[in-house]
Amino acid sequence: MTKKEKIIVFDTTLRDGEQVPGCQLNSKEKVEIAKDLEDLGVDVLEAGFPISSPGDFNSIVEISKNVKKTIICALSRAVVMDIDMANLSLKDAKRKRLHTGIGASDIHIKYKFKSTREKVLEQAVSAVKYARKYFDDIEFYPEDAGRADQDFLSKMVEEVIKAGVTVINIADTTGYNLPDMYGEKIKFLKNNVPNIDKATISVHCHNDLGLATANSIAGLQNGARQVEVTMNGIGERAGNTSLEEVVMALHAHKHLNFRTGINTKKIVPLSKKVSKLMNMPVQRNKAIVGANAFAHSSGIHQDGFLKHRETYEIIDPEVVGVDSSSIDLTARSGRAALSHRLSLLGITLSKIELETLYTKFLEMADKKKLVHDEDLYELVKKKK
Repeated sequence: MTKKEKIIVFDTTLRDGEQVPGCQLNSKEKVEIAKDLEDLGVDVLEAGFPISSPGDFNSIVEISKNVKKTIICALSRAVVMDIDMANLSLKDAKRKRLHTGIGASDIHIKYKFKSTREKVLEQAVSAVKYARKYFDDIEFYPEDAGRADQDFLSKMVEEVIKAGVTVINIADTTGYNLPDMYGEKIKFLKNNVPNIDKATISVHCHNDLGLATANSIAGLQNGARQVEVTMNGIGERAGNTSLEEVVMALHAHKHLNFRTGINTKKIVPLSKKVSKLMNMPVQRNKAIVGANAFAHSSGIHQDGFLKHRETYEIIDPEVVGVDSSSIDLTARSGRAALSHRLSLLGITLSKIELETLYTKFLEMADKKKLVHDEDLYELVKKKK
C-alpha cells in the first residue's frame, strides 16, 4: 500500500480565530489553549500578530516559553518594524516561523495600498530578504490570492521563493472561490512557478460562501501540503476553515491517501473548551463537534442506526472524543427507538404493552418536543 502523505496542520485559532469581536482571550487562556493545541498534534501554531497590541506581543512571548514541540508562528505585514517585533516576540521559541505578506489582488493593490503591482512585488521581496536575518522558516501570504491575477500571483510566488520563502500561503481571504476554481489555482502554481518545489504550498480559506473546507480539500488534492485552520471554524466574518472538518474529511476519505498528526479523540473536548473560553457557542448542527452531530431523532434514521451504525454515521463518535451516539426521543421517533431507550433503562415490555405506551409517548412528545428518561419512567408508572 502507498504510504500516506503527511498534511501539515497550521492552526490559527489564537490569531485569525481570536480576531472575532468579543472573543478575545487573556494571556493565561491563550497559553492554556496553545498547550492543548500542541497536545492535539498541530504542527504549526500561529500565536498572534505581535505589533498589533502589547497584549498580543506578551501572549506570543508566553506561548513561546510554554510550547516545546510545535512550531510557533507570528504574523507580520511586509514591513521592517513588524518583522523586528515578530522576531522579538519569538525570542524564546524552540522552533519559530515568520508569517509575512502583502496584497496580491488588483483590488487590494489599488484600493488598500494605493500602489502598483511593481511596487508591491518589490516590497514583498525586500521584506523576505530582510526577514532572512532572523528566520530560516518564512511563510509568505499573497493576501487575497483567491482573486489575484494568475500570472502576477505566479510571479510574486516565484520571486519570494527566490528571496528565501519556505511556505507559500495561497489565501482565499474573502472566501470567494469555488472548489474547482481554488483547486485549479493551486494546480496552476504547481505547473507554472519554476521553483515551486522549493516551498510548501499552504491553503488558507475563509467561509464566506460556506466553502472553506471544500476549498481546502480541493487545494490539498491539487498539490498543497499544509492546511490553515481554526477550532470550530471560528474567525472573522463567517469564519475560517474548521480544523475538525478537514481532519475528519481526510480520515473518512482514506482513498485520498493523506494523514495528519492530529489525535482525533481530543477534538471534541478541545472544541468545548475553546467555545467556553471564547464565549462562542457552537451551533448544534455544526459538523463533527455540534451537539447534534451524532444525535438521531428521525424514526427511520433511528431504526436504521440501531440495526447497523454505519447506515447513518460515517464517523464513529468515539474517534473524535464523543462517548457514544444519542437517540433523541421526539414525535418523529419510532417504536424501535422507544424500545431501545426503555431497554437501556432496564424496562422490558411485551409488543402489546409497547404499542399502548407508544401512543402515550407520541402524545407526550408532541407537547414536550424532547422526551427524557424521567418522562419515560412516568409513562410506565415507575420511579427512578
